[in-house]
Amino acid sequence: MAVPKRKMSRSNTRARRSQWKTTAAALTSCQSCGGNKLPHAACPTCGAYKGRSYREALKTVHAAG
Repeated sequence: MAVPKRKMSRSNTRARRSQWKTTAAALTSCQSCGGNKLPHAACPTCGAYKGRSYREALKTVHAAG
């Protein structure tokens, strides 16, 4: 295993680490409710994926009675 012979300076270390960028998550709109969701994942608002409902909605409206 290779081991460095000399200490790497702070400027070189920071210059190398400056390339470690994160990217924002690409969001798409849900086909059924129009909310934002990750691609290839179920919608967190309505629970739909490819036209099918896989779970109940988080917010439900109850009739007062």
